[in-house]
Amino acid sequence: MTPAPLHSFHFPTCELIAAMTDRREFIGLVSASAVGLAMTGNSEAASAAEVDFTNKKSPVRFALNMSTLRGHNLTITQQIEVAAKAGYDGVEPWIRDLEAYVKKGGNVADLRKQIEDAGMTVDSAIGFAQWINDDAEQRKAGLEVARRDMELIRSIGGAMIAAPPIGAHQKDAISPPLPVIAQRYRALLEVGDEIGVTPQLELWGFSPTISKLGELVYVATAAEHPKACVLPDFYHIYKGGSDFAGLGMIEASRMHCFHINDYPSEPSQRDISDKDRVFPGDGVCPLVPTIRQLLDNGFRGTFSLELFNPEYWKRDALEVAREGLEKSKRVVADAIAQA
Repeated sequence: MTPAPLHSFHFPTCELIAAMTDRREFIGLVSASAVGLAMTGNSEAASAAEVDFTNKKSPVRFALNMSTLRGHNLTITQQIEVAAKAGYDGVEPWIRDLEAYVKKGGNVADLRKQIEDAGMTVDSAIGFAQWINDDAEQRKAGLEVARRDMELIRSIGGAMIAAPPIGAHQKDAISPPLPVIAQRYRALLEVGDEIGVTPQLELWGFSPTISKLGELVYVATAAEHPKACVLPDFYHIYKGGSDFAGLGMIEASRMHCFHINDYPSEPSQRDISDKDRVFPGDGVCPLVPTIRQLLDNGFRGTFSLELFNPEYWKRDALEVAREGLEKSKRVVADAIAQA
């Protein structure tokens, strides 16, 4: 069977996505805010409030991927507290932190209540189940790990989880043909159907498998599943050597979550790594025009801040989270203002 094009499938966007108010009203609010920032003469010192974003006014949501705070060695409850105080709409926890919480006797119902009481949602999650591994037994075990991960995420109110090419991401790993990967992604999606959590095919720019936008789109399309979706990342698009214009080939409702970050001009594309990621707007990534393109194409998902910068881990966690949110909002505001 010839796989249907990605844009031919239709299903509702994630229920977590906030509704957008009148576009002209929103642009006016952002434009006025931009003028205010310019008049201060110190846009770097602007707070998230000055960017004038709220859930009701922003076309997108903002979440905190807990990798950003990894070096602070916080518990999952402390991470959620930081995200709430910083003003995020949602969180993107790591499975290993949730497992550590449960192992120490934590109650997932309490964790869910903490998130809901803070007015936040679980917009995605990070797990490393080896659903793509070329060894049949390891792949079978990987699907069982994925099942447990999804059940855990569902228990705290989440409905999305990342599905990176773990198990086929190392240089010496066997990289299956893309049609085979598509079959394996479909199998993962079918597990998700049983749990009520959707695995998002994640781009990893350093991997020999699913490192380019074209590969990401092909696998999601060839999986021929109504909930197939993708999880792009600004850094990984650059690292994998794709052009940002390729995002225009992905139907907007197939991107529920998008990892937002930036990168410097040095190290080179070949040598750059996760630790070199910086706050949005602090690097050379063409964030503003790319976000403008995403919004024009209908993206209304979540921008989740994903950083691994050890320099940020030397600072106060709440300070880092707040600055990351402010700068994420600012590049989105600048993109809106370009209309």
